[in-house]
Amino acid sequence: MAPPSVTYSEDQADAHDRISQMLGAMGIDLDNAILTPLREGKNAVMAVVGKAGSGKTLLLAALYNALEEAGVEIVSGDWESRKKRDKRTLTILAPTNKAASVLRMRGVPATTIHRILYTPVYDPEYERFAEWLAGQGERPEIEGLTEQALDRAHAFYQDNKSIPGAFAAAGLRGSDFISGWTRRSEPLDIGFVDEASMLDEKQFEDLQEIFPTLVMFGDPAQLPPVKGTVQGTGDMVFDTLPDPARLTLHRVHRQDADNPILDLAHALADPDMGFADFERMVEHAAARDDRVVYAQRVEVDLMARSPVLVWRNATRIRLINAFRAVYGAPETELLEGEPLICDGIELPMKHRKKRLDLEARGLIKGAQVIYLGPGRKPGFSRLHVVGAPEPQVSAASIVKIEKPDEEEPFIPFAARMGAAFLHGAAVTIHKAQGSQWSDVQVFAPDIYAAARMGRMEAGQPLWKRLTYVAITRAEHRLHWVVRNRLSKPSGALSIDDLRGTDPVPLRMEQDT
Repeated sequence: MAPPSVTYSEDQADAHDRISQMLGAMGIDLDNAILTPLREGKNAVMAVVGKAGSGKTLLLAALYNALEEAGVEIVSGDWESRKKRDKRTLTILAPTNKAASVLRMRGVPATTIHRILYTPVYDPEYERFAEWLAGQGERPEIEGLTEQALDRAHAFYQDNKSIPGAFAAAGLRGSDFISGWTRRSEPLDIGFVDEASMLDEKQFEDLQEIFPTLVMFGDPAQLPPVKGTVQGTGDMVFDTLPDPARLTLHRVHRQDADNPILDLAHALADPDMGFADFERMVEHAAARDDRVVYAQRVEVDLMARSPVLVWRNATRIRLINAFRAVYGAPETELLEGEPLICDGIELPMKHRKKRLDLEARGLIKGAQVIYLGPGRKPGFSRLHVVGAPEPQVSAASIVKIEKPDEEEPFIPFAARMGAAFLHGAAVTIHKAQGSQWSDVQVFAPDIYAAARMGRMEAGQPLWKRLTYVAITRAEHRLHWVVRNRLSKPSGALSIDDLRGTDPVPLRMEQDT
């Protein structure tokens, strides 16, 4: 076996070899960069599991680089070249936009599972443009685009490998080059799935239909999906695989070995660790390292871009209303910069194409969105979809703000149909899975409430699983909030950090 281009731990090296052997049996020889056509009827599934810091993402990235160097074509969900019988492809997927964007920031061209199910249809003229960028055609001549615009697009693509991003660098918008969306009718080849702990059984079955070769990367200590593989057991889809198909990474990789947040996460595995013991450990970690903060209040400034993580729905609603009150937000409208969470698309089936438009732009259930202001028509909103390749859109919106002790949410404004949103200043820990933020605030009184209940889930105390998921959402700094208090904002809400390209309009059919 040729040595990998990164420094592996022993269990990472073993996982790399095992996956390479599986790929070899499927016609991809990584050692000699030899590809043979995919043979119908052959299937392989494998999972790499490990806790935070064990090197799952590093292994995924290294395998992606090795496959690309061997000549495997990367399918991003943004654009696909014409299918060739002997072409081998790799698609890297994540369940949410935020999870996919975490991978893209590390140089891995990930897309969402939904984006792979629904693919864009390009205008033929711009199809030639995309083929040239991908190195599969001649430099095009396109009316309205200068040679300098083509050069800007080419330079962007060399660094980012995003066709829509390259088109945007040339001055184009999605409505210029995408004529529609269609559900995928043919299978692909190799699929890598990050954050596989979030998959439910139906999604797993769908992915197996699309990808003859499937490798999942997941954390067994995460919370299980709402629709578990076996109802009530807390199982994840990779738990159903036979032992030889599950590769476990035990060791914390050396670049993460001095991370106090990971130290806290792994300390939860101690069966004798109680909540009070853990909270003392957090306090001691905060005294030694500024990456951990033992906080006496919720910092409201952080809530605008990274939600407070809570367990109880009632806590979430109280924090959201406190956030809006401290910024002086009126009940009848949103302020520019308020965070939202997409709660689904409310459209009848006859508007299926418009539903695809919204979802393909990143407005899928659970997407984190920042409100940029009202649209040109009543009920429309200008939005920034966090983590989406083309983040700024304009869409018909139904915004719901839940109130304490009230069953029905307050709706400050709404279109007749469109994308539905809840406020996003606070979210439940379950909904935060798959996302990461630079600074994360965890509302410890909620965790304490779970600990007092003594509830167990999949053989583990629920409070430990909640804590593990919550604190591992922090990329750089963990704020462990121990008091039910809220700070004053340092200034008014702003969207200056989101300034960029003009929003892409996503109109409902009756508004065109």
